[in-house]
Amino acid sequence: MNWVAPIKDEKTLQEFKDRLKQIDQKYYIMFEIGVGTGMQLQDILKLKVKDILDKKELTVTIGTKGMKTTFKIPKDLQDLIKEFTKGKPADSYVITGFTGSNTPLSREQVYRVYRTAGKDVGLSSIGAQTMRKTFAWKYYKETGDIYYLQNLFNHASPSITYRYIGEKPNVSIVFKKMTASENERCRRILYKDNNGKNRIHAIVEVLNNITMEIDNPANSDAFYGRVDTLLNELEELIQNYSSEQNGND
Repeated sequence: MNWVAPIKDEKTLQEFKDRLKQIDQKYYIMFEIGVGTGMQLQDILKLKVKDILDKKELTVTIGTKGMKTTFKIPKDLQDLIKEFTKGKPADSYVITGFTGSNTPLSREQVYRVYRTAGKDVGLSSIGAQTMRKTFAWKYYKETGDIYYLQNLFNHASPSITYRYIGEKPNVSIVFKKMTASENERCRRILYKDNNGKNRIHAIVEVLNNITMEIDNPANSDAFYGRVDTLLNELEELIQNYSSEQNGND
């Protein structure tokens, strides 16, 4: 199963949208709703015209706990929805399975169309989460606000949201925005059963093994590529940590 990634290249994103238009306008509109709001596919497919027409935001109940999340609807997307739903009854689904019917499109059909359109434009990592991840990645690149996305998607921590959009954590932002309760929780976790020291020792052990192996002529070029990537990321993280630590002294 392929990892579903956001579409980060604007040219490829437009090509994918154009291909969806060619297949059927409804797939294009559905994709625009997902990329424009960050809503999940299953929630988009449940939308009726009265739920979204002329709305600036939309509140959706998520999960078994009944948590409510509000998604903003940009003006250009409002206009697109208004044009697409013109003449449709208020109680009809926005995205229907068949022309003239009032049954929602199935997720299975969406997957098939997405995979086909993705293959046509050279994208292999396409799935139901593509819309949401593309929205999140674009929003993060424009604002740098990982915490808005964390709250919007109900993620437990910023690190989960960073992984979700395929970006390295900006440690300086995380350090600056950690709340007092989060810092206290980290203290408890790191103290308990020597968890912090054990994790540090495990990392040191990996680095020691790399140190001993780095002169081994039997290593492949890929080994050195992985080591260089690891060291680059560690150096960046340590630099951010040191800057924040010095700033708090």
